Amino acid sequence: MTHRDDWDLHWKEFNQTAEENPAQNYRREMILSLLGVSGSGEGMRLVDLGSGQGDMAATIQSRFPSANIMGLELSNSGTEISRRKIPNARFIQRNLLDTTMPPADQRGWATHAVCAEVLEHLDDPALFLKNAKQYMSEGCRLVVTVPGGPMSAYDKHIGHRRHWRAEEIESLMRQAGFTPERVSGAGFPFFNLYRCVVILRGRKLIQDVGSGPSTSASLAARMAMSLFHGLIRPNLNSSRSGWQIVGTARVPQSHAG
Repeated sequence: MTHRDDWDLHWKEFNQTAEENPAQNYRREMILSLLGVSGSGEGMRLVDLGSGQGDMAATIQSRFPSANIMGLELSNSGTEISRRKIPNARFIQRNLLDTTMPPADQRGWATHAVCAEVLEHLDDPALFLKNAKQYMSEGCRLVVTVPGGPMSAYDKHIGHRRHWRAEEIESLMRQAGFTPERVSGAGFPFFNLYRCVVILRGRKLIQDVGSGPSTSASLAARMAMSLFHGLIRPNLNSSRSGWQIVGTARVPQSHAG
């Protein structure tokens, strides 16, 4: 049986499906709008925390081609996939739950940071964010997304410890030394409806997304994802009742001197 934290194997199994997931595209569009960057992203230095297989970094590079991007990822397979996908970005295999200090050239480097769908996998998310803050400059804007609402069998399979409420993420940000700006639910009604389909599919979804494109079950899953691509859009999903939690925060400015 696959261990819930075996991301080297998870990325190999679910790489293609993750790229096609309509919820991923929805989150990316929200994150891009919350970064507060215009133009080509000149002068932007972004660190992607838990960069996975590089899809978020690829989206940011496409929107802001002048941005300098660094990804920090626990798994070797995710890091290797990302390096092949975006050869002009920097991807580093790094466990942000240990106390290793960043190299001098990475310390206080980032002007922007993204942590997308990572904190739900962690036993100590506050420690993760505290360690990640070492890579960020004063005033760095952090954008966080996490799942809310009920947990599915697939969520448990890939290691979700918990799902969050907006006020819990705001409290977590403060605990880790950030200044929250705004944290809210998003995605009602269509994101919630998509999540209901995932939950109702149960453990069969694990087989759907990991079985390859040649099977009828995989084809059904892909058809469902295609349908929701047209429904889950930021302009149609603005209610705070949504099961997607999204927030922004800043690294506080130092007042020394």
